[in-house]
Amino acid sequence: MWKIAKELKKAGVVGINARNAGYIMPLNQRKFYPLVDDKRQTKELAIKAGLEIPELYAVIEYQWQIKNFQKLVAGHETFVIKPARGSQGDGITVIDQRTKNGWRKVGGSIISDNDVSYYLSNILSGMYSLANQPDVALVEYRVNFDPVFSKITYKGVPDIRVVVYRGVPAMAMLRLPTKESDGKANLHKGGIGAGVDIKTGITTTAVQHDKVVELHPDTNLPVANLQIPNWEKILYISALSAELSHLGYLGVDIVLDENLGPLILELNARPGLAIQIANRMGFAARFHQIDLALPNLETLEEKLAFVAQL
Repeated sequence: MWKIAKELKKAGVVGINARNAGYIMPLNQRKFYPLVDDKRQTKELAIKAGLEIPELYAVIEYQWQIKNFQKLVAGHETFVIKPARGSQGDGITVIDQRTKNGWRKVGGSIISDNDVSYYLSNILSGMYSLANQPDVALVEYRVNFDPVFSKITYKGVPDIRVVVYRGVPAMAMLRLPTKESDGKANLHKGGIGAGVDIKTGITTTAVQHDKVVELHPDTNLPVANLQIPNWEKILYISALSAELSHLGYLGVDIVLDENLGPLILELNARPGLAIQIANRMGFAARFHQIDLALPNLETLEEKLAFVAQL
């Protein structure tokens, strides 16, 4: 085991302890965490900066509001329900259609009105929140993902994770839903992470459960060599999000809507480390490049121009 650890360190791969001690603690002041841990605050931050986000249909803060759920979502047959302070995709439900028996989820299963009420009550009680503290439920626009991803995703919405280091987009991956992940783009649930060339926005190596894969397991089509549209705008949104959040180590999750283009899904003050495996590159060398160049990178435009050289 120590030989493996030695090789990983030599390759510049950052582990969880090194991430916490070397990046999160010195670069992310806790007073700024609420800006990213609370999705409602993140939305307000993005709107003030003129950035696009999925439209918010309703906010459920109190138990008595749950009985009015159907009125709150009137006119919207398809939407997403999520806890404001949830993490790792837990507690998110995507509704596809209203039926005579209840609501059809994106995976095809039906949940009754009573099930929805119980689920919303659990969100408010804090079941899915980061610290199991009382939470609020957000009901928002369901993204219609860009058809460029249609051949390498399963039902759910793919998203792009960009890790921004000291204001510079440093590494990126495309996260793809699978049948195993129940249509969610979360790697720990069985989704696929495809490395993305940070300069061009073209996908490279793909991994599932930390093992390299070439084909999407459900479509049997290759994941690599896909050009992600609007790449320059995605990098701009990521870098600006880091400025707005005041965090030096940040994960920015962006979705590509067919009609609306790039939308900020959420920000993460503790982005995971699997992105290194997807890119077959450790954080250490990439972050070192940025550290050396940063004294000459004062503006957002200069930082983005530097990314083109990575």
